[in-house]
Amino acid sequence: MEHISQLAANVRDKTAFPDILVISRSFLPKEAVISEYIYNRCLQDPERVIVLAASCSGDKVFDQAQKFPIYRWPIPRNWNFLHPFINLIYSFVLAIKLYFRYHYRYIEWGHGYEFPSVLLLSYLLPIRFFIYLHGNDIICGLRNPLWRSLFKLTLKRAEGIVCNSSFTKDYLSARLRLNTPTHVINPTIRAEKFSQVPNPDNLSDLRANVREIYNIPETAVVILSVGELTKLKSFNRVIDNLPLLLTVGVDVHYIICGQGPCESELKSLAHRLRVDQRVHFAGYVSDRELAGYYAACDIFAMLNRLDTKAKSIEGFGTVYLEASYFGKPVIASRLGSVIDAIQHEENGILVNPNSGSEVFQAFNRLCKDQALREKLGRKGKELAKRKTFHRSLYRAE
Repeated sequence: MEHISQLAANVRDKTAFPDILVISRSFLPKEAVISEYIYNRCLQDPERVIVLAASCSGDKVFDQAQKFPIYRWPIPRNWNFLHPFINLIYSFVLAIKLYFRYHYRYIEWGHGYEFPSVLLLSYLLPIRFFIYLHGNDIICGLRNPLWRSLFKLTLKRAEGIVCNSSFTKDYLSARLRLNTPTHVINPTIRAEKFSQVPNPDNLSDLRANVREIYNIPETAVVILSVGELTKLKSFNRVIDNLPLLLTVGVDVHYIICGQGPCESELKSLAHRLRVDQRVHFAGYVSDRELAGYYAACDIFAMLNRLDTKAKSIEGFGTVYLEASYFGKPVIASRLGSVIDAIQHEENGILVNPNSGSEVFQAFNRLCKDQALREKLGRKGKELAKRKTFHRSLYRAE
């Protein structure tokens, strides 16, 4: 990591012609969906990008290993309510300092948060900018009339808007009328994220290890979900189907990776339905350990429902893509951003989450048909390798 106070010093440049400043308050090694998305973007053009991001634990070692320069602004551990203000001020001031060092031509603003910074920069510097939107940052931009006006002005001044899914793009266009070119670039899967898997041959060992932890026999069918334990994720709908699957002769187990406010409620439901010995709460699982859980499962299931009051938006469900990457068929709700990741009867089955019979038939069908699981899994691996390159934003050059 190159400390921002050393800008005037002679510091080794890691890129030949860096002309794109990528700014994000969230960046690896901090594990987060936006962090991973922006990092994968930088890996596509390491010779062109400079990164400006908030500091986080472990960033010094991580930054020194990258092929592009990374600058960080400090974030105090306490006073969380001040973080947005700190992010806005530091990103603005340091972007100006970096301009006089690199004379970059473009800014890629990694999310919709703290957007006034890039708006001001677009007036002060001879640059053009792109802004990335992921879902919840749109809600933040529309929170009050003044903020909405500034947000709309920022998007109008942008060279382009990048949405992480078709759903995010549609959500934005339904709320703001804009003529700014809007692009959809889905997240991509980076194999190195799962450090336990240098090659696919390790999957059988990882599968056996995780099943052994929860005392699950190899012959049993394992359903997996990964996410924050909230009502919108609808983990309860999967648990509701376990007694029915056991009744029709399926030896089934369910592993849930994640933490959240609904954990005790879900445990009570499993106990009430007498399937608590088959529902396994793994808690928080780091990225490097998550590979073992994908390997251990036979079916990945997430029956999300939309937030009708728009308090939260899942712009793209990366976990669906990760499950496909590991060759696992997916059962998911036929709504929102899921359709960007799952193609019905290609790499999974899309269902109406409010139809109990439709959900059960999907589980029953996949649990009993191993050949179908393998077929959908193979197609999932193929689809998970698709990639849209961010350099397509600069085709006009």
